[in-house]
Amino acid sequence: MSDLIVVAFDDEATAFEMRAELAQMQKDYLLEMEDIVVVTRSADDKVQLHQAANLTALGAVSGGFWGAFIGLLFLNPFLGVVLGAGAGAVSGGMSDIGIDDDFMRGLGASLKPGTAAVFFLTRKITADKVIDRMAQFHAKGHVLQTSLNENIEASLRAALEPTTPVI
Repeated sequence: MSDLIVVAFDDEATAFEMRAELAQMQKDYLLEMEDIVVVTRSADDKVQLHQAANLTALGAVSGGFWGAFIGLLFLNPFLGVVLGAGAGAVSGGMSDIGIDDDFMRGLGASLKPGTAAVFFLTRKITADKVIDRMAQFHAKGHVLQTSLNENIEASLRAALEPTTPVI
């Protein structure tokens, strides 16, 4: 089962820093992500999705390779590259893996202009170690949504959100 986590920040730079840190945590085998996207809302209210992987470009490259290979078999590699790249780009552009784009745009529209959010979908997570590494973002983020269990979510909120003094 996968878990969705959405963390909002008051600026775009911090959101991109968190994406980089999460990518490093994946390299360190602390979590396994299916998808990670930074959603920004500009001062003119435009919501933009910053995907970690461009599926259209990946599809074109993959299709070009396979098209060239098949083209070599039929003695026309150039035509194979052109057709393969075109088919790969179309299929890559039409496929949507991971977090639903419409969901991210909808939640992104609720952000204040000039802010950003990190959406990440994890398959596996070593929660205690990931939360410890999130300490560098303390008091900078706000957890908007998660599908984590209550204890882990509370620990994540404590690591990211500013503490409010009790009066």
